Amino acid sequence: MKKYFVTAFSLLAIAVTAQAQRPTIKRVNVAFDTNWKFHKGDTAGAEQLAFDDKKWREVTVPHDWSIEGPYSQTNPTSRGGGYLPSGVGWYRSKCFTFSKPATPKLMYVEFDGVMANSDVWINGHHLGKRPYGYSTFRYDITPYLTYGSSNVISVRADNSIQPASRYYTGAGIYRHVRLVQTDLVHLTPNGVYITTPVATAAKGTVKIQAQVKNESDKSADYKVMTTITDNAGKIVATVEKSQSVKAGVTADFILQADVKNPKLWNLDQPNLYTAITTVNQGGTVIDDEKTVFGIREAKFEAATGFWLNGKNIKIKGVCLHHDGGAVGAAVPLDVWEERFKTLKQIGVNGIRTSHNPVAPEFLDLCDRMGLVVMDETFDTWNASKPNGEKGYNLYFTDWWERDTREMVMRDRNHPSIVIYSVGNEIHDNLNDSTGFKKYRDQQNLIHQLDPGRPVTMALFRPNVSGVYANGFAAMMDVVGQNYREKEIIAAHEAHPDWIVIGTENAHDIAQWLALRDKPYMAGQFLWTGIDYLGEEGWPNTTHDSGLIDRMGNWKPLGLQRQSWWSDKPVVHMVRRADNDGTGNWVANWTPADFGTYDNAKVQVYSNCDEVELFLNGKSQGIKPKPANDAPREWDLTFEKGTLKAVGRNKGKEVTTEEFKSAGAPAKLLLTASRNQLTHRWDDAAQVNVTVVDAAGNVCANTDDLVKFSISGPAEIAAVDNGNVASHESYQGGARKAYQGHCMALVKGNNQTLKTGPVTLKATMAGLPEAAITLQIVQ
Repeated sequence: MKKYFVTAFSLLAIAVTAQAQRPTIKRVNVAFDTNWKFHKGDTAGAEQLAFDDKKWREVTVPHDWSIEGPYSQTNPTSRGGGYLPSGVGWYRSKCFTFSKPATPKLMYVEFDGVMANSDVWINGHHLGKRPYGYSTFRYDITPYLTYGSSNVISVRADNSIQPASRYYTGAGIYRHVRLVQTDLVHLTPNGVYITTPVATAAKGTVKIQAQVKNESDKSADYKVMTTITDNAGKIVATVEKSQSVKAGVTADFILQADVKNPKLWNLDQPNLYTAITTVNQGGTVIDDEKTVFGIREAKFEAATGFWLNGKNIKIKGVCLHHDGGAVGAAVPLDVWEERFKTLKQIGVNGIRTSHNPVAPEFLDLCDRMGLVVMDETFDTWNASKPNGEKGYNLYFTDWWERDTREMVMRDRNHPSIVIYSVGNEIHDNLNDSTGFKKYRDQQNLIHQLDPGRPVTMALFRPNVSGVYANGFAAMMDVVGQNYREKEIIAAHEAHPDWIVIGTENAHDIAQWLALRDKPYMAGQFLWTGIDYLGEEGWPNTTHDSGLIDRMGNWKPLGLQRQSWWSDKPVVHMVRRADNDGTGNWVANWTPADFGTYDNAKVQVYSNCDEVELFLNGKSQGIKPKPANDAPREWDLTFEKGTLKAVGRNKGKEVTTEEFKSAGAPAKLLLTASRNQLTHRWDDAAQVNVTVVDAAGNVCANTDDLVKFSISGPAEIAAVDNGNVASHESYQGGARKAYQGHCMALVKGNNQTLKTGPVTLKATMAGLPEAAITLQIVQ
């Protein structure tokens, strides 16, 4: 067994030293992501301290071993899991040692998610089991630590019971891990709850509810103090309260502070504040917690839908699964950030976490980028669903309350979250008292934990299940429905006091008009924002309903949606890929066969008053904006050359788009999402490769192999091309181009931790080598 004497205790000491300039910081929270050993497959005795793991692979978590493949039609995950592998995976932490602290402390290990059916041990002692792979959980390891000698945490993750999900889950410790040290008297986990009952431009009232647990053997007086700072670090309010806390008791401290002229959190300016809440005894800080929050008022009204800070807003949302394409379920935050940037360009302002709790940093990003969130718990209750018969339905009865409680308490301080959902297309019987009780119990629990936010669920065929007539929908804070917009419109008009929202919607124009034209429709969430792994029939491995593909490339669905949802002038051209109006819509003017392509059906997506189309400089006519926002269409006789669309408002040109027919591939263009990286796990640069002709036009029909090589203190974490039918590995240094594109994801090398230049090279047969240089910095 390899021993790592870069000990957790020394890391804790380093963390305390680094924070010495801020004497209020007493809780120690240390990342525990590096130097894990991994073994794919089951093995006896791996939970024991003395187990020999020298032959196991060293990994850094988050780590998803399923995405490593290979793809196979016979893999038990089947269509739900994208035909990727399942099974048992074992992890063992670095050996870590502790010196006994001068005063008694508590030590916990926290997991943001382990997929799935995880068992955790320390030094052979079983700490617990969690079936639901999406839940954040913690264990108290204090009683089982051995001071002055080695300690090992072992994790067994089992997703061999298949089919377990209708969509890709991943496998292993696929989210972050931490060690947390507190005093015996401490704030409870997620025990600081912040609300803003008054949120105006003149005044923000901040209410802080803090739970303090006294695990010492003495009762004493304690003071809880909260200091609030703005984005610049300026203190804007301080409030405190003192009271006695008996030994063995958990006490609630209620504080309230006023912030003058607050900077409100909204979609355009997602201003954030930080609250440092401390527990003090006799003038000494003994515990603390940092909470990032926003001052804002969010509400839903039956007649007018969603309101944020007094402004009536349509939620233009998308449903997102938790995978990141080529990286699987272990998604660096930079991948999400690039995806969010693209979605916001399209006009997206909301996200539904489909259909499970997401990583906490995902919600942090929504807070920072100004996206409202529907936070969802489960895809199933007790009844199973096809292609996921052995999923959470096996555990719902025993685990729903704990899993719901931990998600809501973890997430409730995020200003981005405006509504919760407790289920998606639930197949349980909702026409009897048992079904009513299941929903009511979940809604009541959320109201208890987070009274300020409403609860919904994504109803499935409501007129078939009878929930609009039997009283079920009347229980819901907000009535959410998937698809069938005419039904929810009719339901609201029959019950004008119901608040309604589209929880899952298709991309067609009728569903957009239901949102655009009905003031009471609070919003909708498209299925989906991004192509996702799974839920597709072989040979396809990826569901392709996204506005953008796995790589983040725009699809025609995204181009059209931007013309409906963006506030900026938009004009986008697409044509049918095959002759005479057949084939998929594609955004180029380079047919696969120039010799047989003569009749080109062209659509232009635009929000402009009028669009004029030009082919090789000759006008093909001007078309006004249809009242129903439909695309404008032209039937053209194809000519090689230039196709151009000009959008005008009030007769003035405001935007254009131009395509040119591409010639033979001549070179590769490399562009990076960022030029500098650190060794943080969440840092990643996506390097896009585009095949172009001599004039720089994209060669959209090229599918030749691109080979990558890298030098410097970085590594190629994944490769991809967005092709939903490709069975190529996401690992390694090669990927075929698809529609003229592919990519490599570059991350810092956590084994070396060196800084300096990194050069990524790409080659394709018959073309000159291309390269790009990035920098790894501290």
